[in-house]
Amino acid sequence: MLHSLGVACSECHGWRQASISGSGRPYSAEKVPMRYVDRVLQEGESVLYVAHISRILYLPAMLLWLVAGALIFFVPAPAIRVFVVAAAVLLFALGAVSFLRAWFHRVTTEIAVTDRRVIYKKGLVRRYTVEMHMDKVESVDVDQSIWGRLLNYGDVIVHGTGVGLEPLTMIDAPLELRNHITAM
Repeated sequence: MLHSLGVACSECHGWRQASISGSGRPYSAEKVPMRYVDRVLQEGESVLYVAHISRILYLPAMLLWLVAGALIFFVPAPAIRVFVVAAAVLLFALGAVSFLRAWFHRVTTEIAVTDRRVIYKKGLVRRYTVEMHMDKVESVDVDQSIWGRLLNYGDVIVHGTGVGLEPLTMIDAPLELRNHITAM
C-alpha cells in the first residue's frame, strides 16, 4: 500500500526512498530511515511540508565552548592556571551536555503538514504525539523575537476547534510552516 505513495514499506525495506511532493524541504533519493510521520500516513495521504527545530538550540553549547576556549587562551597568571583549566574543562563538559540535549531534541522532534492534517511528535522512548485535521484548524499564530526575525526562527501556535496544538517552539522558518498550514 505504501509503495503507491513512493515510500518503501517497513515489511520490505524500512527506508524512505522518494521525495516529498511540494515540500519546502525535499528528501533526495538517498535512503533516509523511516520516520514516525511516514509510518502514520493514511492511504492516499501525502506529506506537503516538513518543519524542523532551529539550530539556534546549539547556541548555549557554542557559547560555553567559546568561554572555555577563552579561559584556556587568556590564562592571566601561572599561579591560578590549575583553577582556570579546571573551570574551562567544566565549561566544556557543560557545553557538551547542552549540545547533546539540543541534538537529541532536534532529532526526536518531527513536525509535518500533510494534505489532511498537521502531525507533531517529540521524544524517542517516551513519545508525545498530537495530530490535528486541517478542517479543524482555525488560526495559526507566529511569535518571533527580534533575534528570531533576524535568524529566521520562532514559535508557532496552531489553534483548532475547541483545542489547539501546544506551542511549537524554536521552529526554523516559522512563516513557511504557517503558510503551508493555512494554505489548505
